[in-house]
Amino acid sequence: MQQDNDPKHTSHHAKEFLKENVPEVIDWPPNSPDLNPIENLWAIVKRNTELRMPSNLAELQQFMIEEWNAIPNNLLINLVNLIKNRCALIMAKEFVIKLYVNKTRIV
Repeated sequence: MQQDNDPKHTSHHAKEFLKENVPEVIDWPPNSPDLNPIENLWAIVKRNTELRMPSNLAELQQFMIEEWNAIPNNLLINLVNLIKNRCALIMAKEFVIKLYVNKTRIV
C-alpha cells in the first residue's frame, strides 16, 4: 500500500490499523506531488461542490455526483499523462534528500 503521509494517515490509530491489516506500506516522501490522478479529481469535485454551497446532506450528495459527472474526458487523459512528470519530480526530490543526508554524514 502507498499513502502520502498525511497526518490523518500517520496517527497512532492509523499506524496500528496498517500494522495489523496491511502486509507492506511503501515508504513515501511527505509533501510529494500526488501520483494518483484520483486525488486531483477529488480536489476538483470538492472545490466545485463547495462553490455551490450545499445546504444539506442531500444537496451535498447531489452536487458531488453532478460535479463528478461534469469532469471532461480530456482532463482525465491529461491527469494520466502527467504521471510520468510527477514521478520524475519524486525521484529528483528523493535524490536531493539522499545527497543531503550523505553529505551531512560525511561532514
